[in-house]
Amino acid sequence: MITLYHARFSGNSHRVHLMLSLLGLPFREVEIDLFKGEHKQPPFLGLNPWGRVPVLADDGLVIRDSLAILVYLAEKYGDDGWYPKEPVERAAVSEWLGIAGDDVVRGPGVAMLTKLLGDYVKADYDDALKRAYTLLKIMDAHLTGRDWLASDRPTIADVACYCYVASAPKGGIDLAPYAQVRQWLRRVEGLSGFVPFINAVPAGSAAA
Repeated sequence: MITLYHARFSGNSHRVHLMLSLLGLPFREVEIDLFKGEHKQPPFLGLNPWGRVPVLADDGLVIRDSLAILVYLAEKYGDDGWYPKEPVERAAVSEWLGIAGDDVVRGPGVAMLTKLLGDYVKADYDDALKRAYTLLKIMDAHLTGRDWLASDRPTIADVACYCYVASAPKGGIDLAPYAQVRQWLRRVEGLSGFVPFINAVPAGSAAA
């Protein structure tokens, strides 16, 4: 049985939750309370010494990075479409995975977390806004005339980029000028097995 150790308001965790659902895979969820510091305590650090969510455990294998988990799930349980084997398409997917791990997180991701968590996030909000609007401008132009980021069908690139872009308004970012991005978000949300991103601070947390 696959076990997902995650936090529901974590976009990186949502990437994995979404992929598991899109693939129709049964899995056990273990919620890690970040506000109580469970990710920095010995039980969890035994799984991930970096002290970060998500972590995926599958038949003795432990994977500690959301993007690496997406690759693993696509390769082991998905068809070739999720992480294409054709070199040009695979390179395009990998390029967007890099963007998901950098610009998407440091732009709309940081903006959202700063708005939701305030002093709990030590980040430059103005820099996050600048990065977010640069990202959205590039994404909107890239998506003109195409449905998906890296292929003619959805791939793990779309899964990786979705959550923090979709939650950009929670970070004070206006998606109205980016029609192509908004249409792409709706296409992801229309996929069979889609699960929404709970981009809100849990009730009763120290930051609520």
